[in-house]
Amino acid sequence: MRRIPPEMTDRARQLRNEATPAERIIWRLLSSYRPAFTRQLVIGNYIIDLACREARLGIEFDGSQHLERQSYDDRRTAFLESEGWRVLRVWNNDVLANPEGVARLILEEAAECLGGTHPQPLPSREGRVRRPRYE
Repeated sequence: MRRIPPEMTDRARQLRNEATPAERIIWRLLSSYRPAFTRQLVIGNYIIDLACREARLGIEFDGSQHLERQSYDDRRTAFLESEGWRVLRVWNNDVLANPEGVARLILEEAAECLGGTHPQPLPSREGRVRRPRYE
């Protein structure tokens, strides 16, 4: 028995193959980073555009069609949050205008979900006297 219905898997595959320009740009910028991101992840009856499983962060790329589907998007976000996911919505126009800035925002959000970075880095080896290797 499969955990994900085959039609959802097929739909996710189709969406990966027909990615929007905004999705392609961000994927190109984030695909080499760790923690790993994945495209078109099926969760329940919904498909997240881009997700970081380790951080439980879902990124949704919204175009103008989302203005008419606000109640559907609200239900999807509520479901994902009830499953422990954090949802970040990004407008396609923002991605196209500033892809590096959006990628940085996504990476910072993922870091925050994973506990963030230490507010003050650990001290370096200041004041430490280095022993000579060979005497």
